[in-house]
Amino acid sequence: MRIFTQLLWIFMLCSFAGWLLKFTWYSILERKPMNPGFIILPFIPASGIGAAAIFLVTHPITNNWMIFLGSAILLTVGKYVASYMFEKTLGFKWRDYSRRPLNLNGYVTLFETVTYGLMALFFKHFGFIWIERLIDTMPLWVALMVALIVTGLIIFDTIVSIITVIHLRRNLKQMNDISHLIKENDGEKSGEELRAEYEQKMLTSKRFRQRLVRAFPDMKSLDYEKQLLDLKGRFNIIKAKNNEVYEKKITNNEDRPFAYGLSLVKLFWLFFLGSLFGTMMETVWALFAEGHFEVRTGMVMGPFIPVYGGGAVAITLVLYKLHKANDLIIYLASAVIGATFEYFCSYFQEKVLGTISWDYSDMPFNIDGRTSLMFALIWGLLGLFWLRYVYPVFSRLIEKIPKKPGRIITAVLVVFMAINGLLTIAAIQRQTQRSHGVEAGNAFVQWIDDTFTDDYMEFIFPHMEEKK
Repeated sequence: MRIFTQLLWIFMLCSFAGWLLKFTWYSILERKPMNPGFIILPFIPASGIGAAAIFLVTHPITNNWMIFLGSAILLTVGKYVASYMFEKTLGFKWRDYSRRPLNLNGYVTLFETVTYGLMALFFKHFGFIWIERLIDTMPLWVALMVALIVTGLIIFDTIVSIITVIHLRRNLKQMNDISHLIKENDGEKSGEELRAEYEQKMLTSKRFRQRLVRAFPDMKSLDYEKQLLDLKGRFNIIKAKNNEVYEKKITNNEDRPFAYGLSLVKLFWLFFLGSLFGTMMETVWALFAEGHFEVRTGMVMGPFIPVYGGGAVAITLVLYKLHKANDLIIYLASAVIGATFEYFCSYFQEKVLGTISWDYSDMPFNIDGRTSLMFALIWGLLGLFWLRYVYPVFSRLIEKIPKKPGRIITAVLVVFMAINGLLTIAAIQRQTQRSHGVEAGNAFVQWIDDTFTDDYMEFIFPHMEEKK
């Protein structure tokens, strides 16, 4: 049972890690957030399957060269076979590496093979150990249930995506009509009429088709490459029209306002405002739910709770393109995202700082005391309210900031929040050390002790306590 649970966690976490790495890489290249996933959830199942295969193959092996070569060969062959089957079965080329040096039929490259071997060594000596320690922090049945639920969602989402590919292949034969439709109606019909006619003809399941076009920017149809490219272009136009109500589309860079779109600058501002907004909600919660005024913050300087800011960013990133989805879908997705983020924030605080700020162990349906069903439902409400009402307002307000002052203010706030975070970590660690009789060792530590005294720390962190 334990090995099975560990395999599921390896699959789940490595699928997310693969998505996160590609998300970061593509976002840096494109200078804006880019979701690289084939499925809606932030996972790339191929990465998880590869990591699980490495775990099974290398489990009894200790020789580093055997681990490197065995994993490199295994994953390269697996990638080749999967790409070949994807092409022959569905009619699309998953990734085309034909122009890269030392490739094999455009399916794999030598660079990938070497990378697989190096990643296997990393997971063998570090990654799998960390995952095992993570599992040890919770009851085995809780770890199993979490892994089964998340893995089930990944599998379901993957099946829907594959079905979407099959449907798209069937409809590609009708794509020739699209070019004629565009040419015949160019200048004769309004944009809205053309959009409606186009959607009715080809995009009856556009929400699922969208992620196919988005997730495989270099995917090629073996028989209908021209039509597929046309689909991408026309779909982007339709997507832009659908998003105009939510966020105005501006193509000219010079006309774009400050922090236009879902840029990294806007994400920082969402984190900043979400952290501030979270402090206000916690204050109101203490007044009405617990009947008294209480200062609740997450940092030593200013009214900021980073858990709320990070949750706002996470919900925005994952659900931004689904703002037209049903409220129930957004609610459930926000509940999962918020509860997951809350869990890992609690885990990070405990393992890195040795303290806890909340404990839901007495609540029904809690997960290791770090999150619970009740707060997951609250996260769902917050996420729905944020996406429907708060984010559009915040986005417009942020974009009204003049560009030059906006850049200066952003730089100052980034530095301030970074220093604030470092001082918060130092102050918490010193509070713990003082409780164990550890004296200040230098002038900076003494300044921390004089500035952030025990009384001050207890005032701003009334529920924080050392983990026993």
